[in-house]
Amino acid sequence: MLSAPVWPAILKLDGDDELLFIASQSQFEDEATDMIFSDEDILIDSEGASFLLSMESRQISLVPHTKQFEAIEVSELVQAHEFCKAEVCLTKIHFPTVREAIAALAPFKR
Repeated sequence: MLSAPVWPAILKLDGDDELLFIASQSQFEDEATDMIFSDEDILIDSEGASFLLSMESRQISLVPHTKQFEAIEVSELVQAHEFCKAEVCLTKIHFPTVREAIAALAPFKR
């Protein structure tokens, strides 16, 4: 049986430092309908599990990937994301868990 993402999650698009906060499966489905994605795009859930995006019969699904992200790796992704926006001191961005790193990107968090 395939595992499902633990929400919320972030979507890391290949070649782009900006991250998309995805609160739920239904939000992912809404976002995915308007997306053009690549084989290198990856969804990282609140436990650090990663998922590749797959298109079959015009339906986007999430396929479990072998890469498990650690808190430091997700913190680095958040740092790169925030650097693009130039609103936060990057040296202060560190999270003890993947869940906290992802939650920091929730809308209206600041």
